[in-house]
Amino acid sequence: MLEKLLKWDRDTFIYFNGLGAKEFDFFWSIITNITTWIPLFLLFIVLLILKFPKKEAFFKLMTVFGLVFFIITVTHFTKTWVGRLRPNNTEEINTLIRVLKSPTDYSFFSGHAASSFSITVLVFLFLRKKVKWMVLFFIWPLLFAISRIYVGVHYPLDIIIGALVGIFSGILFYKVYNRFILPYSGSIHPSREE
Repeated sequence: MLEKLLKWDRDTFIYFNGLGAKEFDFFWSIITNITTWIPLFLLFIVLLILKFPKKEAFFKLMTVFGLVFFIITVTHFTKTWVGRLRPNNTEEINTLIRVLKSPTDYSFFSGHAASSFSITVLVFLFLRKKVKWMVLFFIWPLLFAISRIYVGVHYPLDIIIGALVGIFSGILFYKVYNRFILPYSGSIHPSREE
């Protein structure tokens, strides 16, 4: 079963990576770069500061930063424990694929997918009642995750599991915030945040 799943993962990766075209390489190389998204991170911060009282905004921002630290740590330990080579470092397929980036660490699961989905989910849950167009922010993790296949550094399962870890982590941190932090933020009663 695991063998069939890994074969599907490899074959699906080769297929989607092979759809890439040289004229789009620059675009996807920019999309996959974390620094490209700094303006979006700043927008998240500004929205939280503008939409909530100072103390509450501070606690929400600290929760987001705590989530980022958590995701980075979990991703690092999972990659080291699983030890799955990235496609660009796998000899049996790296001559068959398009490789635009060459990281040397491990593949499973995608830190890009986990971090982008977790941050977006948490910020969405914080702001969904105050900013009507918050759902548009999910364009970021979708593009960010897809870019990792395009540039040749992650298999589809890396992306899917990374996204699921991110989504569940964002929800978890939202619940932790409501249960343990919100009552001490001094602004609203916990039941009104739900």
